[in-house]
Amino acid sequence: MRSNPTFRPLAAFPAAALGALLVTACFTGTTEESSIRRGDQAFAQGKWAQALAEYRLAVRQGADDAGTLARVAHTYAQLGRVDDASTFYVEAAAKDPAFADQAVSDLMRLAEDARVRRDRFAMAGAVEAALRLRPGLGVSDMSLDLARHYFQAGEYGRALPFYERELTESAALATPEVVFEVGQAYEEIGDCQHALVFFERFRALVREGDWGEVDWHIGSCAFRLAREIRTGTDVAPDALDRALGHVSRMLELGEPRNLLAQAWFEKGLILSELGDCAGAMDAMARVGTADNAGALADRALAIYDEIRFGRGLESLRGGRCR
Repeated sequence: MRSNPTFRPLAAFPAAALGALLVTACFTGTTEESSIRRGDQAFAQGKWAQALAEYRLAVRQGADDAGTLARVAHTYAQLGRVDDASTFYVEAAAKDPAFADQAVSDLMRLAEDARVRRDRFAMAGAVEAALRLRPGLGVSDMSLDLARHYFQAGEYGRALPFYERELTESAALATPEVVFEVGQAYEEIGDCQHALVFFERFRALVREGDWGEVDWHIGSCAFRLAREIRTGTDVAPDALDRALGHVSRMLELGEPRNLLAQAWFEKGLILSELGDCAGAMDAMARVGTADNAGALADRALAIYDEIRFGRGLESLRGGRCR
């Protein structure tokens, strides 16, 4: 386990220590004070449910100081009830920020316990609560488990910071599977530029026989980027060059196969914009040879003829072909 200076598990409080750590304001009445005293006694004996009942009674009777709220929160933590512990710790810390450290310690202990028993949902809930109290908190070796929890839940934007933290902290140990998952997460949030970096990295890490799926993702993202660039406004030649590189990479890989006709058509349009009329005609001629070309083949042929017999002949020295 990587060391984490921000995370020190909190041992169960002995009776004497409880009063010292959970410093409270003066009680507002003897009834609440008696309930808290009985709660402390029950807590010291490990009777969490009884202690909680007494602490909650004190709160209902008007004891809303930070110390009492923290007692309730800590007892909920002993019972493993993350949401309830978080709620009361947030209230306690709002009244006295000194309780934030105790809250984070309890919550991270719950998160680690959940990680050990492979309960990623509970682990994520505890870490989320701790991060609300201490943004930027280190999460020890839970980064990958948290990333995969959010990834599997379809929350890709939330998964990425934990994936990135895992890659930063253990770059030498990053498996191809993790690299591929990061690429997929970026693709799912629509960031194909970053997705391609990780897909290509994955491809370099595995055998040729394992390229099938990643080639599909690379081709899909590359085609999307090429089309986005070309259809933008006031597209500069260097941007078109990038678009050409993306679509050429897709055609090199031959995936996704159902988009190959569209890819040749896209390449023809890009080359036409760049003034490479011969290249544009060659790309348009290839549209009809791809699967699922359909009506796109007729459009490609029309553009081919327009370049060959129309103004395109005047553009062979440079400029657009159409």
